[in-house]
Amino acid sequence: MRLTQLTDYSLRVLMYLAARPERLATIQEIASAYRISENHLMKVVHRLGQNGFIETIRGRGGGVRLKGSASRIRIGAVVRAVEEDFMIVECMGTNDTCRITDVCRLKVALRQALGAFLKSLDGWTLADLMRKPNALMDALAIEER
Repeated sequence: MRLTQLTDYSLRVLMYLAARPERLATIQEIASAYRISENHLMKVVHRLGQNGFIETIRGRGGGVRLKGSASRIRIGAVVRAVEEDFMIVECMGTNDTCRITDVCRLKVALRQALGAFLKSLDGWTLADLMRKPNALMDALAIEER
């Protein structure tokens, strides 16, 4: 299974914000730190805001920040909220044209595996990922402002 770029970037944004919870960050700043497109991050930030993980402050001096504590944000919840679908194979979707679906148990096995994957991620919080926030900032070559 592979998570989408949207999910990857969402987790990166949350980690960035968790590393410096006392300040607002801008999309431009985060994009620059990770060397990724601001356009991609606009979609990411919008989705994270819609799902209540971050709050956005508009206007001059605005930016984004975590909405609440990093210890309350479960990684499994983030993945469920931003991943667009979990159709690992065709038969898990609504347009199943596989000729062996009626006799195949692959879908059952993959659903079970997906459930275990998400349950494992539910055991992790954003705070768990941020045991060393300064290390993240150092890796991104971010100096305190």
